[in-house]
Amino acid sequence: MTALPKDNVSVSPTSNLASKIEDKKLGETRQEGPQGNEQIRVLLVDDDDNFREAIGGELTDLGFSVSNFSDGDGLLNFVGEGNTADVIVLDWQLREATGLDILPRLRRRGVNLPVIFLTGMATTEHERVALEHGALDFVDKMRGADILAKRIRLIAEANRSKTVANLPTDELVAGDLALKPKVSRAFWKGADVGLTVTEFNIVHQLVTHAGEHMTYRAIYDCVHWSGFVAGSGDDGYRTNVRSSIKRIRGKFTAVDGGFSEIENYPAFGYRWRTAPSESQ
Repeated sequence: MTALPKDNVSVSPTSNLASKIEDKKLGETRQEGPQGNEQIRVLLVDDDDNFREAIGGELTDLGFSVSNFSDGDGLLNFVGEGNTADVIVLDWQLREATGLDILPRLRRRGVNLPVIFLTGMATTEHERVALEHGALDFVDKMRGADILAKRIRLIAEANRSKTVANLPTDELVAGDLALKPKVSRAFWKGADVGLTVTEFNIVHQLVTHAGEHMTYRAIYDCVHWSGFVAGSGDDGYRTNVRSSIKRIRGKFTAVDGGFSEIENYPAFGYRWRTAPSESQ
């Protein structure tokens, strides 16, 4: 487990109450779901009873279907019984474990739902570690339910769209690489590389654009969504992209010391050298 400072920021569970009351006075209409369609299902895990009740209630008021859990075991038991959702919102620091402990346990059980980490310590380093462990987003508790709701909607809509229309089901082969989108697994020369879902998405994006140099921004957008801002400054996302590519290269190199398929174009981005087989 990666050692990071404990999330000890005190967050008021009623931080958004004033704006909620005012919104209701003005008769503001809340969006019920993605483009007014099916309600988004959220699994919320936080061991602060007051905060969990408050933020869960606000998300419900904003049109989400929310199931609450006070610990990781409750979440794991829920999904283990065959229940599912659109997005998991996971507290960074739980009493018995961290969110970083819970996430790989979900993946080992075949649960590949998008995960948003919720924390009071929204630093670039914490975000980097969250993304390295396969999370899709990282939201500061202090930003309130409205911002969290927007992030959930964007991820849920993108994931539903990708699942329905864009995600291929057949194996994709490019030289010694075989990608299996159904299970988000990558194999190099027959060996499982051990990529996280986020890392798989990056490799899949590079391979489907093999021979083309993809910008840092385009690579980062395939992990989050177009226009998402991360890190420090307008180009802060570059640090996270470099870190992700370094980690991906490391995993391939651990399988094959001669791996060299990912090429860097300085100050621009990366490309995958070998194009997929035409038969694929």
